[in-house]
Amino acid sequence: MPEPKDILGAVSAGRVLDIATGSGGFIQFLMEGLQDYAEIIGVDNNDRAAAGFAKAFKENPGIHFQKMDASSLDFPGSSFDLVCISNSLHHLDPEPVLHEMMRVLRPDGTLLVSEMYRDGQTETQMTHVLLHHWWAAVDTVNGIVHRETYTRQELLDLVVDLGLEEVAIYDLSDLDKNPHDPVIPAELDPVFERYIQRAEGHPELQTRGLELRQRVEKVGFHSATTLVVRGRKI
Repeated sequence: MPEPKDILGAVSAGRVLDIATGSGGFIQFLMEGLQDYAEIIGVDNNDRAAAGFAKAFKENPGIHFQKMDASSLDFPGSSFDLVCISNSLHHLDPEPVLHEMMRVLRPDGTLLVSEMYRDGQTETQMTHVLLHHWWAAVDTVNGIVHRETYTRQELLDLVVDLGLEEVAIYDLSDLDKNPHDPVIPAELDPVFERYIQRAEGHPELQTRGLELRQRVEKVGFHSATTLVVRGRKI
C-alpha cells in the first residue's frame, strides 16, 4: 500500500488548508507525507472539533483551527498552496465545497481529495461500508447531513470535472490485519450502543444495528478502500 511519502513526498506545500478537519486526523497524514510545509489550517463548522484539534496539535504552533463553513470559506482567492479534504464529501454538498477549495487554491497549487468508497470491496471491507451506511441512516433521521458513501467512479467524476493537471490516483487498503481481532468489536461496541440509542423510535434501524454487530463477529472487519486523488490547479 502506498505510504504518505509516496503520495506527497515531492510536494513542498507552503500554506495548507484541511477542509472539514474534525480533530485533525488527516493532518497527521499530511505531516508524515509532505516534503515540507509552513502552516496548516484546519477548518470545521463543528464546535466540538476545536477542543480535540487543540489537544492534538498543542505542540505545533504552525497548525491551528478555525470554525468555518466549507461551502463558504472566509479566505481570499489563491490563499493556499495545498487544499485537501478527507472522508467528508459524503457529509457535504460536494460541488460547492470543491468549488470553494479550487477558489482558495493558488494556480500551480495541489488539490488532494481522500474518500472511502463503497464498490469493489472485500466481504470484510463491506462490513465497514454497511456500518457507515447505517450510521448515515441514523444521522439522517436525527436531522444530521450524512449520505451513503460514493462509488469510486462517482468520486473520480467529481474530481475530474475540476480540470486539474498531473492527476495521480491511489487506492489505499490494508487487508493484512486480522479481521477478527477481538480489539475491533471492543472498539465498536460503544459506537453501536450510541447509534442504537440514537435510533430510538426507528425499530428497523435498531434491528439493522444489531444485525451489523453480529456481522462484525461473524464476517469480520477491515477498513474500506480509500481513493486518494492528487492534482495540480492550472
